[in-house]
Amino acid sequence: MATKSQHAPNYEPLRALLRALREEAGLTQRDVGTRLGKPQSWVHNCEVGNRRVDVAEFVAWATACGVEPTTALTRFLEKTKIKSARKRTASE
Repeated sequence: MATKSQHAPNYEPLRALLRALREEAGLTQRDVGTRLGKPQSWVHNCEVGNRRVDVAEFVAWATACGVEPTTALTRFLEKTKIKSARKRTASE
């Protein structure tokens, strides 16, 4: 069992979204880090779940990738709804 919340299965959609936003923008981890004033290792740690991302960092990340934060949040919520619906269906 995961001991830190960013390693829990329900955190995976956020990690995947962070990476997708970056890749869709055609940015490297170094590019995002530069835009956020962070090292590339910080970006990597966020994407793989070694570091938890707070709301302010999520907003900054989306903006750095050229995506409206509300659009990014909507994408995240849609992914988590799909996973939640699958879990309920499987357990019913």
